[in-house]
Amino acid sequence: MMPVSVASSSPNSVVPGSRFNQMYVWGISLAAAMGALLFGYDWVVIGGAKPFYEPYFGIDSPALQGWAMSCALVGCLLGSVASGLLSDRFGRKRMLIVAGFTFAVSSLGTGLAHSFLQFVVWRIAGGLSIGLVSILSPMYIAEVAPAELRGKLVATNQLAIVIGIVLAQGTNWLIGKPLAANATWIEIRQSWDGQLGWRWMFAVTAIPACLFVVAMFLAPESPRWLAKKGLRERSERILARIGGEAYSRRVFAEIEQTLDQPQDKSRAIELLDRRYTRPLLLGIGLAVLQQWCGINVIFNYAQEVFSAAGYQLSSMLFNILVTGLVMLVFTIVAIVTVDRLGRRMLMLLGCGGLAVLYVLVGAAYQFHVHGIAILLLIAAAIACYSMTLAPVTWVLLSEIFPNRIRSSGMSVATTFLWSACFVLTYTFPILNQRLGAARIFWLYAAICMGGFVMVSLWAPETKGQTLEAIEASWK
Repeated sequence: MMPVSVASSSPNSVVPGSRFNQMYVWGISLAAAMGALLFGYDWVVIGGAKPFYEPYFGIDSPALQGWAMSCALVGCLLGSVASGLLSDRFGRKRMLIVAGFTFAVSSLGTGLAHSFLQFVVWRIAGGLSIGLVSILSPMYIAEVAPAELRGKLVATNQLAIVIGIVLAQGTNWLIGKPLAANATWIEIRQSWDGQLGWRWMFAVTAIPACLFVVAMFLAPESPRWLAKKGLRERSERILARIGGEAYSRRVFAEIEQTLDQPQDKSRAIELLDRRYTRPLLLGIGLAVLQQWCGINVIFNYAQEVFSAAGYQLSSMLFNILVTGLVMLVFTIVAIVTVDRLGRRMLMLLGCGGLAVLYVLVGAAYQFHVHGIAILLLIAAAIACYSMTLAPVTWVLLSEIFPNRIRSSGMSVATTFLWSACFVLTYTFPILNQRLGAARIFWLYAAICMGGFVMVSLWAPETKGQTLEAIEASWK
């Protein structure tokens, strides 16, 4: 693909006459997005493996079920907390390579686990990788992408997550498909699926993890990180390869201007500066909203969600695959629309749409509506989430923080994201037992309405602006 000319839409968007090397920009962005693919696979594969590893390890209480599902979030929290400091010191590229290596080792460890303790330890190690790539992949893409392509490129990171989800669901369905619909716990445990099948669900992650490590070895370092480290020549060289010499000079000058301030505070202390209060609070709010909107329970606890709707195990695994394909299609819709409709409109559409759909899902459970109606409502909720909150949250988190605190700001916001996800994932079996599915979905509807109010009052529109222009707007 030849570089194409991009017209300037505003003084803060692109340099007039810039010619972006789209093949190069897309290539390095997709390399980073491979980490998101691993994120999606590792995050969701456990939902399909759940009916098999629970009998194997004898997990039969809601508390243990919640711990098995949520223990990886301990690693996610550690990874997100450490990512800011580590990526500021060692660079985005190196830490993405570390995350890929950890993905490979932890997936093999989980597949070989012969005790519940070993299973938990390796899941936490895998969560560490998820925590790292959940921040570093979108941040790396945002820091290399030109302003007019940034929304699409960062949303492609979410597409990679969804491809990983679909691959996990397809693997789970193919492995679990031979199992009888009415199999007992003893039959499941003694079957090939109960002894070995679920292990392969986890272990195959090592293959794309190795490919990810190779791809990131070939990718350049973030030019904005290089600029922060005073490596001007390397930063300008990468920027020139992205958009030409004029683009390189203009963008590097903007980056230098945002960094040309006294550095007498640590990054952690600097986050408390009043200048950064608004983007930090907004980032935390968006991160928590993306998790507490409730979609993750459909993937992680699909067995309970579809069983309550009257589906047997074999049909349940197929339904999970259907929901994953829906998510894939509507994530592509998000990529097409995020730089046209803008981040703010899509977030409002997502919050309002999910609130309405959750009210209907709760009503269906309340009045014992089973079968295809539940599947269609859940698929509609996933479609709404996939073209709005799922990708756009990551786009905004990669954009709203100033250059000086981007890594630490994203680290704080993503730490809250994984904390919220832990609460959601751990408490669902307990709340489901005490409240029932209907009241849980009504609770998620109320949270989405609160999110609608937050976005309408706080969230700025960032489409078409350079990261430096977004930073200036907070002042």
